[in-house]
Amino acid sequence: MGSRRQVEKWIVDGVISVNGVVAKLGDKISIRDVVKLRGRPIKLAGKIQVDTQVLIYHKPAGEIVSKNDPQGRPSVFRRLPRLKNGRWIAVGRLDLNTQGLLMFTNDGDLANKLMHPSQQIDREYAVRVMGTVTHEMVEKLVNGVELEDGKARFEDVQESGGAGINRWYHVVVAEGRNRVVRRLWESQGCKVSRLIRVRYGSVFLPPGLPAGRHQMLDKRELQQLQKLTSTE
Repeated sequence: MGSRRQVEKWIVDGVISVNGVVAKLGDKISIRDVVKLRGRPIKLAGKIQVDTQVLIYHKPAGEIVSKNDPQGRPSVFRRLPRLKNGRWIAVGRLDLNTQGLLMFTNDGDLANKLMHPSQQIDREYAVRVMGTVTHEMVEKLVNGVELEDGKARFEDVQESGGAGINRWYHVVVAEGRNRVVRRLWESQGCKVSRLIRVRYGSVFLPPGLPAGRHQMLDKRELQQLQKLTSTE
């Protein structure tokens, strides 16, 4: 009937009822319950058991992480294989000009856990910075910088080559805040000229995977990823 976000909005708006009572977030239902959307009965299907799949995609710059775009820009979803059941859910986002590792899964619960701030899952980026970077700047970025939406920091900063005013660094953040890597460097008067995500948790961007191509995680890689969200 709609995305998880859309259905949650309907619940908050009070347009879904269960057995004649207005539904609220967190209610549980079964296929025996009478569920209505704006007074219209909804046919409930039994849950289809589908194996969890995770796909990694090497996103090129210039693609958006959205299925629809009024500006007609190319979407990452156009390159993904079709699923027999369910749909691909992006695990986090990369902005238009950022390339690199993007994960998709057919498991909404796993996607939400991987993105939830409480999990503090590392995201590693290779970033080319224009400007003079001093030891003091790096210390500030690791200790924390106040941005317009709150304090942010790099978990780690490692220099990785380059010459002159263009130098490469590998940085790690433990949150998926919008454009946080770019904004942290900009707070120190530096400009990011290239940004590539190379790791998300236990998953690395394969060095041989070309931009615009994808591959599935194998069973062992999937189990490692699932362990990151385990509460045990």
